[in-house]
Amino acid sequence: MPEWPEIANLARQMQAVLPGRTIAGVTVRQSRCLNLPEPEFIAAVLGAQVLAVAPRGKWLQIQTTQGWLLISLGMGGEVLLTPPAALPEKTRLHFDLDDGASLMVNFWWFGYVHYVQTLAEHTMTARLGVDALALGPADLTAAFAGKRFRLKAFLLDQARIAGIGNFYVHDILFQARLHPLRQVNTLTGVEVEALVQAIHQRLAYSLSLGGAAYEVDLYGGKGHFEMTELLVGYREGQPCPECATPVEKIKTGSTSSFVCPRCQPLIPESR
Repeated sequence: MPEWPEIANLARQMQAVLPGRTIAGVTVRQSRCLNLPEPEFIAAVLGAQVLAVAPRGKWLQIQTTQGWLLISLGMGGEVLLTPPAALPEKTRLHFDLDDGASLMVNFWWFGYVHYVQTLAEHTMTARLGVDALALGPADLTAAFAGKRFRLKAFLLDQARIAGIGNFYVHDILFQARLHPLRQVNTLTGVEVEALVQAIHQRLAYSLSLGGAAYEVDLYGGKGHFEMTELLVGYREGQPCPECATPVEKIKTGSTSSFVCPRCQPLIPESR
């Protein structure tokens, strides 16, 4: 599943080449991914010129002269800029651009391609929390106040923080030396600052490598954040990079987590 680094990488590439191009044609192969009836969707975007592209959590926001295109790749997929002759066999839809290129969108499960005139009318992105890379210690302190949530569940809740998923969260928590089952209202100011720093550093580092190697960019190239870049995530039984204690896999609600039991104690040492 693409998370903030993969979406931000796509947005950066799209921003570099799409503004000024016009949508000259639309081919829809799966209308269920749309938020409008197919004829209405096509009429709304046909002739629209791209103005800007930006990430919003796990969504791509494409601003045009006629409104907004919003793309979610759901559990995984591709957005590819390609000649029409090289379009993959499996696509959900593609946009023909006025210069002869095609912008193709495909996804496996739960993906969307939506059109709205204003962002305020799109409920799915309007309810997203602050983007992970825009998060500051004050934001997190305010969000944690009085809450009785487990830390990992809080970080994965897109309505609270947008962009973090189950691939990066293990290393974020390890770098901050926090256990995924800690109650958020027990974190100290120092711990909150360490968590914000870990969020920024881990996601920005992956973005600098083009995102995860299991996802592809706008041109079909794979990211360079390999599994070997992970600190503790998915490394059960391997030595912690800090203390060499074997990494453990534990159940955290409906998901599993990877932790160093020594570096990330559930009950922190008294200060």
